Amino acid sequence: MRIISGKYKGRHFDVPRNFKARPTTDFAKENVFNILNNMVDFEEMSVLDFFAGTGSISLEFLSRGCKAVTSVEMDAMHAAHLKKTCAALGDEAWSVVRDDVFRYIRRCPAAYDLVFADPPYALKELITIPDLVLGSNLLKPGGMLVFEHGKDNDFSQHPCFFRHVAYGSVNFSFFEKK
Repeated sequence: MRIISGKYKGRHFDVPRNFKARPTTDFAKENVFNILNNMVDFEEMSVLDFFAGTGSISLEFLSRGCKAVTSVEMDAMHAAHLKKTCAALGDEAWSVVRDDVFRYIRRCPAAYDLVFADPPYALKELITIPDLVLGSNLLKPGGMLVFEHGKDNDFSQHPCFFRHVAYGSVNFSFFEKK
């Protein structure tokens, strides 16, 4: 796994071979961050990364200078890897939480500028995630949800939806908290 841009550009982080996570492809990741680069000021943002997996997305946000990045991952092996990577990087803006995303949504004490969610595409609760995030206090007013999903999901009728992009089988839907 490599960092595409920012202060950690070009750094590589090894991911254990027995990982079950499906990392976002470099092509899709680069393109979604190009879109975000034209929409937000990374250095002023606090970010919540749900279903953090390998940490690839969290690392991209950190590399671009976000003031705080919280990664939430339920799998014990993945969370341990994230914590190890976080310690090796030594960036105090990054914190890792081992928790179930659905429990975390209900009890999270903070509000973020951006929530990035990349659940397993086969997750049965996948279609509920935008409503759960946007209906909670996770996002500040005007905050954004970037939701990665498979091609079989269409969120364009959601009242907070404002953009969709696809890179092969990787789809991103963008939502704004009203």
